[in-house]
Amino acid sequence: MTVKFKEFEHIISEQFHSEEAFLAEYQKGNYSFSKPYVKLNPYLVAPLTALIMFKTAEPTAVGISVKGKETAGDINFQIPAATDHMIPVYGLYAGYVNQVELVLNNGKKTTVTIQTEVAPDSVKLPSKIETTPEYFGDNMMFVSPTSPASTAAYDYKGDARWYGTLNTAFDIKRVKNGRLLLGTHRLVTPPYHVTGLYEMGMIGKIYKEYRLPSGYHHDQFEMEDGNLLILSQYLPRGTVEDMCVLVDRKTGEILKSWDYQKVLPQDVAGSGSHSSHDWFHNNAVWYDKKTNSLTLSGRHQDAIINLDYESGTLNWVIGDPQGWPQELVDKYFFTPVGDGEFDWQYEQHACVVLPDGDIFVFDNGHWRSKVKENYVAAKDNFSRGVRYRIDTDKMEIEQVWQYGKERGAEFFSTYICNVEYYTEGHYLVHSGGIGYFDGEPSNRPPVQYAGIDKEKTVFNSITVELKDDVVMYEMQIPANYYRAEKLKLYTTEDILTLGKGELLGSLGVTEEFLTIPPAEEAGMVPQQYNVKIGLEEDRLIFKATFEKGQMVLLQFEGDTTHSYFVPTTKRPFLAMCVGTFLESDDRAVEFPVSREGLVGQFRVSLIVDENKYETGVSVKL
Repeated sequence: MTVKFKEFEHIISEQFHSEEAFLAEYQKGNYSFSKPYVKLNPYLVAPLTALIMFKTAEPTAVGISVKGKETAGDINFQIPAATDHMIPVYGLYAGYVNQVELVLNNGKKTTVTIQTEVAPDSVKLPSKIETTPEYFGDNMMFVSPTSPASTAAYDYKGDARWYGTLNTAFDIKRVKNGRLLLGTHRLVTPPYHVTGLYEMGMIGKIYKEYRLPSGYHHDQFEMEDGNLLILSQYLPRGTVEDMCVLVDRKTGEILKSWDYQKVLPQDVAGSGSHSSHDWFHNNAVWYDKKTNSLTLSGRHQDAIINLDYESGTLNWVIGDPQGWPQELVDKYFFTPVGDGEFDWQYEQHACVVLPDGDIFVFDNGHWRSKVKENYVAAKDNFSRGVRYRIDTDKMEIEQVWQYGKERGAEFFSTYICNVEYYTEGHYLVHSGGIGYFDGEPSNRPPVQYAGIDKEKTVFNSITVELKDDVVMYEMQIPANYYRAEKLKLYTTEDILTLGKGELLGSLGVTEEFLTIPPAEEAGMVPQQYNVKIGLEEDRLIFKATFEKGQMVLLQFEGDTTHSYFVPTTKRPFLAMCVGTFLESDDRAVEFPVSREGLVGQFRVSLIVDENKYETGVSVKL
């Protein structure tokens, strides 16, 4: 058969089966404190984690010390009292004989040796790291990739002490229960829109997947009540990255949505990367309780906007007013004031509302103008973290702090990046999208150049932490990373819970194509189309290779027939925020069909131009 077909377990099911297996193995043995059970990478996706299990006669707390290559690299944590002990181990080194010391309340000690495998090349090594163990302590700098690399966490010395094997996307946020929220590795539509969010423990266990009908991108925010603001879109209307939804934390149900097309024009004041398809390019969301409002970053309008949480109406816009209708400028835009230096932000990322109401953002500065004739070349440009003070009564804005401009093109990122606020005067500024092509600073996302000539493309990211304007930490890695987040591996809230994770929310019903063109029966699908069909628990994935512009319909034929239009015309993705899903062959297509609403036995066929082909695949949905 010319078509490759495979059924796939969801990662949640795979992990559950792994958990059942290691628990059964543990129950068969007579494990004790002096001879505990050890399972490396118990949940399959975090190779530098392990689980140590044993029983004690009396309840006792356990101290764990994951030994560093030097004393400063030790990671210590206290595990609460129990008789059945499940001790998570975080912070192992790759390709190393690790020593893990356990200490009971009575002082009794034992040492466990854990040999790990060498990390893959995708776990990049920092080319520069400058800090002290006294300052950085047992914190880790997590970075999530946009160029070919792995999500990983680095200690004060630049050693990777955690990495993931799933191609997860966008920001990593720790939520109140100690777990991590990060984008799934399941693509919905190119270039990087994925099914939703995983809620994952540091040990790699996925407790929940929150699925959205039109997928997730870029950012999420945990509300005070635990519900989640998630950036999404409505794909059937042909635009992307222009909606936000509120998702019920327990059920995955969408409770509320905000549609930016209702408050902003889509065809004015575009940035240098603007397109009708991706007119706003929302890359950040922040809820401010004091003003009950949402602050959103729209890269393709060079605009940070603020919406009323209840009504969704527009409150204000931060950005260069050039090109906007005058009636909007008069009502919603700020006028710069103050005696200090002032620059507008362009194609910005990661807006944050500070406790005093200031707006903190990463100003990429891409093109640094809204007028094409005045565009600034990358070699003459700069990126920076910038803090703006706004007065919404007077509609005035003042620039009160910045970092990065003084570093010029060395710190310039056309895309991605973030800032973090820790306390007053204590900031993180992450310029994660630095690139060079043929020796020149890149004015396009470097992942695009890599497809042209990999040998001439150089990636870099620079992550800086400042305290009272003193650089306390700097790490450079030869890859591009969407965001950087400083986190500890251990928290008291992130407690391993046994049992199968949950699939929440919905992928919705995939839109069907109702006009079926005439086609001649042409037998089995030709090898040249390289058709692959994967059946997942909640969807079917169709992959193939077609020339641009070919007409392709995917059909499920049974008691009823369902037809789906498979796009083959490539869009010029001007904002390739995540390039890790890109195929090396630009003719490759990937098209998912949700299993929702489909019940029965179906024969899978394919119409390509004027021919109808059989795949030989039959699926029960």
